[in-house]
Amino acid sequence: MYSPAQTRILHAALDLFATHGVSGTSLQMIADALGVTKAAVYHRFKAKDDIVLAVTEAELCKLEEALTVARAENDAVEARKLLVRRIIDLSVERKGFVRVLQNDPVVIRLLGEHAPFRAFMSELYATLLDRDDDVEARISAAFFTAAIAGTTVSPFVDDIDADTLRATMIELTERMLKLAPLKGARIR
Repeated sequence: MYSPAQTRILHAALDLFATHGVSGTSLQMIADALGVTKAAVYHRFKAKDDIVLAVTEAELCKLEEALTVARAENDAVEARKLLVRRIIDLSVERKGFVRVLQNDPVVIRLLGEHAPFRAFMSELYATLLDRDDDVEARISAAFFTAAIAGTTVSPFVDDIDADTLRATMIELTERMLKLAPLKGARIR
């Protein structure tokens, strides 16, 4: 989807966004991280907002894959459990991105205005919560995703290893959503 040059820009931007936030990252900083001119970055992306959306889309593509797998599952409860586990896995693996996605006002504004993102999240929430896109479902989904993201980036869990964090978050989330453990799975 993106050229190798665009992909390098997106990787550099993601690292800088995770460290400095979107507002604290300039196009010049991205160019400097790559050892190119700011004009070279502008040649690939017309504006910083385009980079923010592209970074977000590239990261959320991983959730699209999880949604596809969940939808292929015949059992709705199993589909929800698979999706919960993948969301938590990605959240723990990609803490820096989660911090930006959860807290950066530029990202929140852009994604709130971005129709493809809103449509994708509606699909994700409908599968996750096994209900139509109504007000209660949207509030439940916002609550759920904020809880996962907030826990992942909380300073209270910085000293907990990723495997323990992941397993505990899965157990608590499945309990909260009233899902039984996956067949054959052991919860610690």
